[in-house]
Amino acid sequence: MRALISVSDKTGIVEFAQELERLSVKIISTGGTATRLRDNGVEVMGISDVTGFPECLDGRVKTLHPAVHGGILAMREKPEHMKQLEDLNIETIDIVAINLYPFKETILKPGVALEDAIENIDIGGPTMLRSAAKNHKDVVVICDPGDYGQVIRELEETKTVSYDTKYRLALKVFEHTAAYDAMISDYLRKQIEGELPDNLTLTFEKAQELRYGENPHQKAYYYKEIKPWEGALVHAVQLHGKELSFNNINDTNGALETLKEFEEPAVVAVKHANPCGVGVGYDAFDAYVKAYKADPVSIYGGIIAVNRPVDEMTAAEINKIFVEIVIAPDFTKEALDILTQKKNIRLLKLDHILAKAPKDTIDIKKVSGGLLIQEADHSLYDEAEIKIVTDRIPTEREMEDMKFAMKVAKHIKSNGIVLAKDGKTIGIGPGQTNRVWAIENAIRQATESTEGAILASDAFFPFDDNVVAAAKAGITAVIQPGGSVHDEDCIRKANEMGIAMVFTGVRHFKH
Repeated sequence: MRALISVSDKTGIVEFAQELERLSVKIISTGGTATRLRDNGVEVMGISDVTGFPECLDGRVKTLHPAVHGGILAMREKPEHMKQLEDLNIETIDIVAINLYPFKETILKPGVALEDAIENIDIGGPTMLRSAAKNHKDVVVICDPGDYGQVIRELEETKTVSYDTKYRLALKVFEHTAAYDAMISDYLRKQIEGELPDNLTLTFEKAQELRYGENPHQKAYYYKEIKPWEGALVHAVQLHGKELSFNNINDTNGALETLKEFEEPAVVAVKHANPCGVGVGYDAFDAYVKAYKADPVSIYGGIIAVNRPVDEMTAAEINKIFVEIVIAPDFTKEALDILTQKKNIRLLKLDHILAKAPKDTIDIKKVSGGLLIQEADHSLYDEAEIKIVTDRIPTEREMEDMKFAMKVAKHIKSNGIVLAKDGKTIGIGPGQTNRVWAIENAIRQATESTEGAILASDAFFPFDDNVVAAAKAGITAVIQPGGSVHDEDCIRKANEMGIAMVFTGVRHFKH
């Protein structure tokens, strides 16, 4: 029995080779792997001794040879295959242990040059892995050092490796090489400003197996991108509390996306993926108090995202209620001492919490039998392009509140309405099947008087009944995209009722 070993990640490779040698398996190896094994007393046959051809082109070509792939791909139960090997003086290779050039590690280095990335694209390794995986009935193929032990145990116990194990290892190889190639194509595509390809292959790494999904009867997993951008949720470090659930992660991501709209001290409370209270203030405590008062009922059992370090006073206020998660750039020692008194609250620290997603970020939605992919919604509106379309001009305070409210409206489910006053939401109407209901829900759920409040709408008012509903509640200014065939009716009604109205020209549907 012969084994071909050539690895970039040398974790456990010496011990594996020593065990194979003890089991009378002959070792073939290349380059640095061969040197490592020889230095540790393993007898190794060089790859050039197998091929009869020297390694060349700075090591780019060493295993791409019939003496290697013939020995791997020959089907042992076919006499004609074995006869051809004999005629060609090729011996079988029965174990292939390969892991690939560190392409991922290379592209994760800051400022890596394209030339360095390309030099770390493995060619021979994937070819040998795929050859061995294709012929897994006869060949044991290993791409993960974590599988060395299983192979040795089976060889010791039965002098062979079971078909089930060989099949599982082969499957792992094809998953591994597919991810490797997807990583390369994704990296190369990002070097140019091109459209997405006709055939899209995405690769993610499993970060966590979750207890369950949205409901206890659903299995669930958490995967992360190969190179997540700075400030993404996957970089958060859990400081305290029980394991995150599917819904925890989804809701926290919603809170984080809303939070990133604000540079000033801000707090976002989220329940069931919708913001339920948002406040901005002169510090974290002031912003939290505003977010809490915006909806003290819904915040219970919700997610709290803070874009400033949580201090003792803020922690003490948060600790008065039950919340699932607090995510912030940091927590003072005093804040941690307070919050960790509750065993189950999850505390997440995200260093670059203000960092925003890159412009090339895509938004993906799964549909039956396919995917919907779009550019992420990075914009709010261009202040130079907004239009005041009514006789009444908004006050400076109203303009500030309208911008604040539109940042929130952008992240609630459509049809979405946000009422705001003095840097805090006072009523939110998300996910309604018509806009009047969204307005009425926001007004009905308002936690303080709506007199003098402003209203932000994620999309245009289809009819002037929306203006009438707002005016009855005492709302003095409205910000919306505009673009309805009934815009003029809405403007006319706003003028009749003394409401200021601003058109942004930018819609923010979120379905």
